[in-house]
Amino acid sequence: QVQLLESGGGLVQAGGSLRLSCAASGDTFSNVAMAWFRQAPGNEREFVAAINWKGDYMNYARSVDGRFSISRDTENTVYLQMDSLELEDTGVYICAARNGRDSYTFSTPSKYAFWGQGTQVTVSS
Repeated sequence: QVQLLESGGGLVQAGGSLRLSCAASGDTFSNVAMAWFRQAPGNEREFVAAINWKGDYMNYARSVDGRFSISRDTENTVYLQMDSLELEDTGVYICAARNGRDSYTFSTPSKYAFWGQGTQVTVSS
């Protein structure tokens, strides 16, 4: 079992930056691959970025590629650096994890067994 706790959300103007964090506890952090998804009201959950267990493979949604960066430390935290934020980036950002010491960076929610509660990001004009 892996428990996930997100932080770092908030209100930011378009063009600004935020850094989200997701702290994991439970199973060995080094055995899990991580991802960020987001969900806006009335919309389905949308893939944002993923990173494998070792941190050497990353995958980004086309809508955020070049603006967002996912990383992880060796302790228990994965980060999402968000720059040049746009109004369309508004939503609840949710951290996800799956067991797997491989190079896969899945963008499909069903691949992830563990989920956090999410942190709200609101981008204003």
